[in-house]
Order: sequence, then C-alpha cells, then structure tokens
Amino acid sequence: MGKKIVRAATIGLSLNAFCRGLLRELTEEGYEVVALSSPDADLQQVGEREGVRTIGVPMERRISPLKDLVSLVRLIRVLRKEKPDMVHSMTPKAGLLCMMAAKMAGVPVRVHTFTGLVWPTSTGLIRQILILTDKLTCACATHVIPEGEGVKQDLQRCITRKPLKVLGYGNVKGIDLQYWKRTAPTEPHETVTFIFVGRLVREKGINELVAAFVRLNEQYPQTRLLLVGPYEEKIDPLMPETMRLIDECEAIEAVGSQTDVRPFYERSDVLVFPSYREGFPNVVIEAGAMDLPSIVTDINGAREIIVNYENGLIVPPRDEAALYEAMEWMLNHPEECQRMGQKSRKMVADRYEQGFVRQCLKNYYKEILP
Repeated sequence: MGKKIVRAATIGLSLNAFCRGLLRELTEEGYEVVALSSPDADLQQVGEREGVRTIGVPMERRISPLKDLVSLVRLIRVLRKEKPDMVHSMTPKAGLLCMMAAKMAGVPVRVHTFTGLVWPTSTGLIRQILILTDKLTCACATHVIPEGEGVKQDLQRCITRKPLKVLGYGNVKGIDLQYWKRTAPTEPHETVTFIFVGRLVREKGINELVAAFVRLNEQYPQTRLLLVGPYEEKIDPLMPETMRLIDECEAIEAVGSQTDVRPFYERSDVLVFPSYREGFPNVVIEAGAMDLPSIVTDINGAREIIVNYENGLIVPPRDEAALYEAMEWMLNHPEECQRMGQKSRKMVADRYEQGFVRQCLKNYYKEILP
C-alpha cells in the first residue's frame, strides 16, 4: 500500500458531497485512504461507496470549548495510531482541530482547504474569534488551498503569509457533465421561472430575493420563483415578513430539500443566487451546466464564475433594488438570456469539468507528498 491519506471534515455530509468518487480514485491509484468525520450515516455511506476505511470522531460545528478540547484529544490519539503521511481537512471546525491534532501527532504533511470564509461578513468579537481560529489553522497547516482567488486574497490580507495555491480555476469539487445536463433544449416561453437552490436563510440573500420577486411579480404576473432547499430557523432564520410573502404569494413555490435538483433546473430559466458570502458556489456551476444564466452577487467565487453579460449578471449584495432590475432585465431580454445560458455550459465545461479538477488535486498531492 502507498502513502496514507486521511481526508477529514466536520460532518460526513461534507465528505459525501465533495469527495464522491474521489476517494475511490485515489485508492485505485495506490493511496491508502481513510475518511474521518463525526460519526453519522453519511460517513458510513462514504465508506461503503468509496471502499475506504472510516473513523468517526465527534466534532461540534459551532464553537464549544469543552467539547472541542475532547475532540482534539481524540484526534491526536487517532492520528498517532494511524501515522498517516498526510491529513487533508476541509470545513472550519475540522480544519482547526485536525490541523492542530496532526501537528501535535507529528503528521508530516498537513493540508487544509478553505472553501469559504465566515469572518469577512461577521462583526465584533465573533469576527475576531473567527480570524484567530483561521490563523491557528493556517499556522498548523503545512499547505493551504484556497478554493478561489477571492478566498486567497482574503487569507493573504488578514490570515497568513504562507504561500497559497489555487488549484485549476478554483473549484475543489468539479462537475460531472454527463450527470448535469438538460434532457431537452431550452426555449423561450411565456412564463419565466427564476430559481434559487440552497439553504433558505438570511445570509443567502433570501429576504432581498423574495421582496424583489414579489414586486416583480406584481408588474409581471407571468413570472415564477422556485425555492429549492431547507429552512434553518434555529441557525439563520428569515424575517417574518419574508416567510409571510413566501406563504401568500402564489407565484412562489418552496419545495424544500431535494435529492435531485435537476428537474427543478429544467423547469427554470434563470438562477438567482444573492448570497452575502461564499467560497466557490457549486450551485452556480450546476446551473451553468444545465444551460441556465445566473444572477449572482459580487462576492468571492460567484464573480469568478460569472462574467457580466456573458453568462449572467452580477449585482451588489444585500441590494433588493439591484436584484429587481437584474430579474427584470432577464425577463425583457429572452434571446440574450438564452444565449447566456448556452454560453454558461461551455464555460463550465472549459473550467470545472470534474476530471480536470480532480487531476489538479492529484498532481498537487504528488508535488507535496515526500
């Protein structure tokens, strides 16, 4: 067996989503791969599907000093026993705990991928704590991978002076173009459907999106809005007025979480993704692969995928009026909208095809593993 790699995330869902097929490929290329996260059904599924060994170590997603200390001690014991050649973590808490544990356990190569940063949109004490934890993660890591150029610039500005390397064009997951494709070509039609895919929370810009759409729908009754994703009332709730509008507006359809969102993309004409912050939004890549143009906010990741008036429109974050104007423009320019959608798939194929993204990572592993 070749070099041993521990791929780690806070919860199994992250490994399940970001490493689907990758861990099996690494095993086939001679690596001994171990998947590590909090013990859950997703971690078990990863092990069964990828054919890799799994280790469950409970980790809290939120700041929890006592539980975090317990997790750190457990991780140190696990890594001392496993003696991996490399630990590669992603997600904030796993990054902090696994990089610290790996350094204390003497793991020679310690890699963390930043898929997004929380502190740029935070304030006060919370912001300072988040900056401190990211600094500690980078101090313990030997290699840091920012998912995109925007994340790289933020890290260089406030967190670390270590060399940072964006792999490929910046996405860490890649997209399977055989899976993400339309079953029928897009055609302009009377009803124009806007779609949002993701968590229905404040920081995704849902308050502004719903308010802008309701105003648009009053002027253009042929419009529809699809909301695909879960609410998170305890973590980041929407305003009561937003919830009321979603319930009362007949042109808004909230369908909850879906295991397969492709049918909803097929029903739609434009993705609207007004998030306040991202690392590198896979939703925008998925929509592009499904021949949809996107309206996105001017934030990390999104502005690296979308070129204004080429494959979508870019608007300022937290700006209801700008969202309204962008949706109205798409509505009133159906031919340009369709052209943008057709260009979107080609741009995604050129930059984010899964095989290319994974090869960039494999090449990087070969560079950094002794």
